[in-house]
Order: sequence, then structure tokens, then C-alpha cells
Amino acid sequence: MTASPLALARPRVAAAPVIRWAGRYARRLALTDAAVVVAAVLTTHLVVFSGTTQLTTRGGSDALIDYPVVSAAVALIWITWLAVFDSRDEDEVGSGSTEYRRVIRAGAATLFTAITAAFFLGLDLSRVWTAAVVPAGTLALLAGRWAWRRWLAARRAEGEFSHRVVLVGSTETVVRTALDLGRHPDHGYRVVGVALTDGPTSGTIADLPIVGDIDDVPNGLRLLGADTVMATSSDQLPADRVRDLAWHLDPAHHLVLAPGLTDVGGSRIHLRPAAGLPLIHVETPHHAGAGKIMKRVFDVVLAAAGLVVLAPVLAVIAVLVRRDSAGGVFYRQERVGRNGEPFSILKFRSMSADADVRREALTEGMAKGLFKMVDDPRITRVGRVLRRYSLDELPQLVNVLRGEMSLVGPRPALPSEVSEYDRRELRRLAVTPGLSGLWQVSGRSDLDWADGIRLDLYYVENWSMTQDLQILWRTARAVTASEGAY
Repeated sequence: MTASPLALARPRVAAAPVIRWAGRYARRLALTDAAVVVAAVLTTHLVVFSGTTQLTTRGGSDALIDYPVVSAAVALIWITWLAVFDSRDEDEVGSGSTEYRRVIRAGAATLFTAITAAFFLGLDLSRVWTAAVVPAGTLALLAGRWAWRRWLAARRAEGEFSHRVVLVGSTETVVRTALDLGRHPDHGYRVVGVALTDGPTSGTIADLPIVGDIDDVPNGLRLLGADTVMATSSDQLPADRVRDLAWHLDPAHHLVLAPGLTDVGGSRIHLRPAAGLPLIHVETPHHAGAGKIMKRVFDVVLAAAGLVVLAPVLAVIAVLVRRDSAGGVFYRQERVGRNGEPFSILKFRSMSADADVRREALTEGMAKGLFKMVDDPRITRVGRVLRRYSLDELPQLVNVLRGEMSLVGPRPALPSEVSEYDRRELRRLAVTPGLSGLWQVSGRSDLDWADGIRLDLYYVENWSMTQDLQILWRTARAVTASEGAY
């Protein structure tokens, strides 16, 4: 039977203080943004101009406006656009790419506003100044946001600067959601209590205190100093009960719904209310059109540039591999590419010449998955160093130029591995395999097969150029740290 909304009116208990971190963090971001914008505009002005050069009209006569005034106006407009685009929204900062995209959009809007205003006012803006100030400032803003994000992630790992959450739902969904959120503290949700629809009303579950039944949630929030209720997907938590709960929350509290749909990127989800229903529209993934062309151009340009710049390094590695052990410099192996198309992958040889022959004996009795050994006896001395820093993968830039691989994507699998794929795992083959991917930057060989597949499928379903750039940046960090590489 559905409880009456009046059933939620329980006596209030003494409330633990709710830490208001969002406002403090937003103010820090605002001060940093303002300092970066002013510094970028001022530096660009000093580099491009000497003194206080005046603007001229397109007719050539002196204008009454000096460039310092224009620079100050641009800085003010830029700071305003950062606020208009809600780039410091507490629900977006700290994780994901939305925060970065809003910073970039604010920069683009600033440039458009400046050019449009100059056109209608008849001002002849310096092309060098116009082309330099916003791109330089945007890069500096992104660097500042990244630095703050690192700081925030460290604080969140300690349980600070996070939404304190009480989960509501069935035992199964509550435990699963708590584990998922616990694996990603950088997302800013710290579970501090639960209320079960099918279990006890006291005690603990998964080391989390049970605040009571659903009727006790409002008081549980106050007792635990929590600010968020997260309702998990459950048949035992009907919509009218969630609505009744929302009516009895304080204005400072948040209600979050966690649907059963998982591993879907935020850019694919849109809320479109209709007929009083909060309909969630999920865009189907697609890997064609302009995005595919842009990704291919990006791959070709960077791969070609990489081969030219790294040519001396490649030559030195080739000599070292040749002198270290018997066998060729390069190792070729058949792999499975996009849509199941086979191709020959190119690597610097890091193992003994008879590595493939010895593989069968080493894999005997192993479970399904990617074959990796911490102390593989087939790896040579030079090969161990190459693998630690992924230098053995550099020749695959040639595979990228050929179109057989991309800079970012799921790692290309062996035919023997693909033969064991189930229907879900075959989804990895929907995109071009990559030099690096979400699996590699999230733990490399330290992750088990199931977690790696989940990350690869998330990439396939939620691809974007922004995500590719983030993965490339994280790749450099993962390679430098050499964690999970063997």
C-alpha cells in the first residue's frame, strides 16, 4: 500500500551541519578565472602593442578609444560569458568534459562579441591581437580548471567537497550504486547512509548506516548532515513515493534519480518533459559523418607529425633492439580491426624470437581475457624498458596513417580473443582500434577483463573528440608513471 504524504511527517531530530562546499569552491574558481582572464588580456596587449596604441576606424582616423580600454572591456565580457554559460555549476565541475566545453564556449562567445561590436562600431581591431588573446586565454583557463580539478579530486578522495548522499531503494540497487559511487569519489558523491524498501530499518549494510524506512529519510538527512537523496531504480520505489519524499525535503536538499540505465555519457542524455512525464531521451551512438572525418584528419596529422619528430628516437630504439637479442627489429602480428577486419599490427620486438611458440604453454589453464603476465619470461632486457614506457607501440603510428588504427580507441584484439567474445563484447569492434584507450588510461594491465571491457564499451557508446583529447592527455601521464605496464 502506498503511504500517505502525511506519513512522512516525523519529529525532527537535532541536525548535523551540512557543509556548504559548492559556494566556496565556485568563488575560488571565479577568482581564478578573473585573474587568468586579466593576465591573458594584459599579457597579449603588452606583447602585441607597445604603449597605449589607439584604435582607428576603417576610414583611418584616430578613434577616441584606446586599446587598454578595449582590453578591459574584453576581459569584462569574457568574465560575464563564463558566468552566463554556468561554467562553475556544482553539478558539472570536477569530472567529465562539460565544464571544459563551457569554458571553451565562453571564449568563443567572447571572440564573437568582440568582433561583432568592432564591426558595428567601425573599429579596426588588430588581427594579431584578436587571433591571440582569446585562444591564449582559453588555454590558460583550461589549465587553471585542470589544476583546480586535481586539487578537488584529492580533497574528494578524503571525503571532503562532496555531496553527502543517502541512498533509497532496494538492497540490491542500493549496494550496487554505493559501490559504483565509491569507485569514483572524484565525481563528488559520498554515500553516508541508506534507506531500504525491502530490508531492515536499522543497523548497517555494506558498512553504511540504515537511517530507517523511506519515511525517516528527511530526518536521516539532518542527522547525518547529508544534502542529497538519491533514489535508485527499484520496482519497490514507485513514482508517487519519490514524489511524496520530495515534498518533505528542505529547500537546501537535492533529490537525484539514478535510473537503471548505465554507462551512458551525459552528452547523449536529454530530459524532455512531456504530458507531465520527465522523459529521458538517449541518443543512439553513431560513428560516421563529420565526426568520423574530423577524427581521421586528427589521426593523420598527429601520426605524421609524430613519425617526423620521433624519427631519431625510433632509429635509436631499432639499434638497441637489434643488438639486444637475435631476431628482427619489428614484430608483426595479426589483429582484428573495425568490423572484424584483420590487419597486421607493427611493434618494436620486445620478446624473444620464439615468443609465439612459448605462448601456448604460458596461457594453459588461464581464464578468458587479455593475456598479460607480470614477469613474462619471454621479454628481453630492452623489451622490458620499451614496454614499461610503451615505446614498443610507437611503430603503430604507421598503422594509424594506413587507417587500420586510430590514436584513441579500444586496443586491437587477437583473433583468438575475438573468437571467445560474446555478443556484448563484439561491440568493441564497432570502432577503429587505437594506440591508447579508456582501458589503458584507467589502469592498463592492472584492470581485470570485465572492467576493461566495460570501459571500452563506454568509449564506443559515448565517443567524442573531447574525450579523445582527454584520453591522450591521460595517456602521457599513465606512460610516464608506467603503472600497470608489463
